[in-house]
Amino acid sequence: MSFSLHTSASTGKLERRVGLRSAVLFNMLEMIGVGPFITLPLVIAAAGYRLSVWAWVAGAAIAVADGLVWAELGAMFPQAGGSYAFLREIYGPERAGNWLSFLYVWQVGFTAPLSIASGCIGLSGFLGVFWPGFDSAPVAAWPALHDSNVAAAATCLLVTWLLYRRLSVITGMAWVLFGGVLAAIAGVIVSGFAHAAATGGWHWPAAPAPSAALALSGLAQATLITTYDYWGYYNICFLGSEVREPERTIPRSILLSVFFVSAFYILMNLAALPSLRDAATHTAESAALRVQLVADIARSAWGQWAGYLIAALIVWTAFSSVFSLLLGYSRVPYAAARDGNYFRFLAAVHPKHGIPHRSLVALGVVACCFCFFSLTQVITMLVITRILLQFLLQQFGVMLLRTQRPGLARPFRIPLYPLPPLAAIAGFLLLLIYRPHALGGLAVAAGIAVSGSVLYLLRARRLDEWPFASSSKSRSEKDLA
Repeated sequence: MSFSLHTSASTGKLERRVGLRSAVLFNMLEMIGVGPFITLPLVIAAAGYRLSVWAWVAGAAIAVADGLVWAELGAMFPQAGGSYAFLREIYGPERAGNWLSFLYVWQVGFTAPLSIASGCIGLSGFLGVFWPGFDSAPVAAWPALHDSNVAAAATCLLVTWLLYRRLSVITGMAWVLFGGVLAAIAGVIVSGFAHAAATGGWHWPAAPAPSAALALSGLAQATLITTYDYWGYYNICFLGSEVREPERTIPRSILLSVFFVSAFYILMNLAALPSLRDAATHTAESAALRVQLVADIARSAWGQWAGYLIAALIVWTAFSSVFSLLLGYSRVPYAAARDGNYFRFLAAVHPKHGIPHRSLVALGVVACCFCFFSLTQVITMLVITRILLQFLLQQFGVMLLRTQRPGLARPFRIPLYPLPPLAAIAGFLLLLIYRPHALGGLAVAAGIAVSGSVLYLLRARRLDEWPFASSSKSRSEKDLA
């Protein structure tokens, strides 16, 4: 399999069929995974009973600031691949943009399957609520292989199979999945308020108020957690070539999804506060036990059946998030291959379904293989690599475009510019500083960046591309432009 400068004429073209409601749906499906359900006690423990709600507000503020960057870029460059198209246009398709966009696709080849696999692993772990001992090792010779890993891989293959359809069918399935997501959120909120009403409501725990420095440190740690729970508001940008009226739909869908999800998260936190006053004692527990804490809220309010129902809906929510993740990321290798900046084999569009089917299957199979790793092995690499090789490059890039190409058509302009991109940069740098084991994550991100850069340079020399492009080629390209 080799790289090529041009895609085949038979690769086809994606159609613009996604409207505003579907765009908001795809964003929210990715945003609301298992994260908020298992991190509720972690947020309350880190920020404290009094400040935990503000951690969700601060996380939403960072999401809005970064979302405005995605909105301006997405409206300007509504193309498949999202960040791939942004970086290529910002830094020049015949200059460093060729390198950075290739580097982005290279890291997506690692982080996207890992992100999808992490959702599947998390989902399978929660099945232990129904089947105690589900995480056992069935083969003595392979102690690292658990039943949950097999279930995670099977989940990944099932999602790939479901997505191998026309986008109209996928949208219909997404609405069904979203119904279960809303039921899970509503169940936690209603159960929490019902339990609070039965136990006397909200009372501040009898504890001395922490110092200002300690309170700010705890709020920063909690905001780090909530920021992860908001990620996904940009999912529609990866489907840019399939969005109707992208100059309006993309910005509105990003802001609406952050608004709706932040309202859900804040209500969930308020509802859970009376039941999780001793959240700090549960921070060392496994994810399965922490999700059981949320299920216990419903069990305390309505009975045993309600606890199992909420746990089942949380598993449903995890599945929905994986569904949206694979849908969005499958467009990235396709977009790069279509531009001749990745494996040409992945540029194909299915003649009947009109989807990038080869890219979808390839990503699903790789994610399936990653399901046999542990969840803790991937989180740090995912977060730090994305911040360094994607988010920060876009935030600096949107300001670079304003300076170098002020006359470029901008269907959506960031309000209060340049405050939102600067606030997003500050927020993500905060995450890097406060994240545990950050040095290890930085080393992994550096390894991906170096290996991808070496591969790009070898390829660029062979294809006479930047920075090895001949002067005659550069002049001819400038004349054509």
